[in-house]
Amino acid sequence: MNERVLIVEDELSLQETLAYNLKLDGYIIEVTGNGLESLKIAREFQPELILLDIMLPGMNGFDVCRTLRREMDIPILILTARTDEIDRVVGFEIGADDYILKPFSMRELLARIKTRLRLYHQLREKKGIEISNNLSSGELIFENLTIDTIRHEVRLNNQPLLLKPKEYDLLHYLAINQGRALSREMILEEVWGWSYIGNDRTVDVHIRWLRKKIEIDPSHPKRILTVPGIGYRFEG
Repeated sequence: MNERVLIVEDELSLQETLAYNLKLDGYIIEVTGNGLESLKIAREFQPELILLDIMLPGMNGFDVCRTLRREMDIPILILTARTDEIDRVVGFEIGADDYILKPFSMRELLARIKTRLRLYHQLREKKGIEISNNLSSGELIFENLTIDTIRHEVRLNNQPLLLKPKEYDLLHYLAINQGRALSREMILEEVWGWSYIGNDRTVDVHIRWLRKKIEIDPSHPKRILTVPGIGYRFEG
């Protein structure tokens, strides 16, 4: 197996229990109980999955997740005793892949880790094949939809689509994150930037414009799907 997992948990007994069971299951482990230190370890260790507590010294888990999500596409599983619905919503909006309440079953946690890693590797393999096949041309191809990153244009059925600059930027961002649920907040930050003054309604409007141009039936989209309570996911 030899997959790398970073455990970010400040409760020493739980940290040791997690490390013991994951090592027993064949994972390579790094541990820390400090949120700020976890950023440095993650960048050096390059884990394939992170188990992340919320209440941490140095930097809370939400801020750690928000920071690492901009740098990595690996699964992030939040572990917490906090049961408020708003915490779960925030966790998913900033890019967490799963939200596990303490106390939890170790067997269930290990099963969720295996599932998330399997999906992660499948998606990476799929993206890797697409990128490898189209690297020389600079094109991202999704059946009859082509995004030409060199010419900065989009073609549908081999016919050029007239897109506004932000429509292209949005479609490109969705495409390179194919299969991943993206919150409106993440999309705003990555496509419009931190300095943009507006709200997530902007994302909804641009998604609607894009659907009218690339979907067969915009009212029943197959390419850009709505993820309830989170945002959108590009299926290709």
